Amino acid sequence: MLPSSICTAAADACSKLCVRRASPALAALVTGACLTTGALAFQPLVTDDTGTQGSGGNQVEFAAFRQRFTSLGDTTRTWTYPVVYTRGITDALDVYAGVSFVRVRHAGPDEDTKGTGNPVLGVKWRAWEDEARKLSVGLKPEIQFDVSDDVERRSLGAGRTGYGLALLLTQETEFGAVHVNLAANHVRYSLPENVDFHRRNLYRISAAPVFDVGEHWRLAADLGVTTHPHRSEGATMGYAELGAIWSPSKDLDFALGYIAALHDGEQRVRTWTASLTWRFR
Repeated sequence: MLPSSICTAAADACSKLCVRRASPALAALVTGACLTTGALAFQPLVTDDTGTQGSGGNQVEFAAFRQRFTSLGDTTRTWTYPVVYTRGITDALDVYAGVSFVRVRHAGPDEDTKGTGNPVLGVKWRAWEDEARKLSVGLKPEIQFDVSDDVERRSLGAGRTGYGLALLLTQETEFGAVHVNLAANHVRYSLPENVDFHRRNLYRISAAPVFDVGEHWRLAADLGVTTHPHRSEGATMGYAELGAIWSPSKDLDFALGYIAALHDGEQRVRTWTASLTWRFR
């Protein structure tokens, strides 16, 4: 799952671009990933699984996201580097914390900005599991802590504390697994111009089949429908992602992904992601 700081930075950067160009159709930010809870998920996917670390297990995720937004010939680029640490409290309950470094290169005369985005704290609870049917359901609540008005003004985060909740479902299959999410996120900006420009309640429904294609390789697709974050646009948009995961050992994953936003208008939003996941005790 993409960090919420990517979404915030991209939204503010796109807002500045569209207002300056007086465009009637404002850009979609990053992808439907922006409309979920903020921490990393089953890398490189937007859709999360129900897997947990187990009692006493640890996981560290490092990732890099490069987003390119193009509208009316101008391009805004956002780089985000999140780090998330997860600790297994019980076999079915994880607690995690994360922070992201964000850099935004604005189109036109605006100066580039960089800094730390909204920190996040959350839990993942696998609430129900049927081992015979290989089906499980989980919940993932999260808090996205506020940043200063100055940080929000520089397009790096939201100035008030927000929160989210995701319902997760995982069905193991003969070819691998299918993951389904229903997520809601409440984003709280501080600056009046951001409050007026963005929708506050964002929703996502998504599904991701993951295919085991070898001893160490998995390939995945991820499709979702989301709330459009900009009030001037239609209420919904979508995204599509292709991803690959290489696991040289059971405790180490390398992942690559490419995400395209699907929405009306001439705007183009594309995101590339690369990540490393390390599990240990």
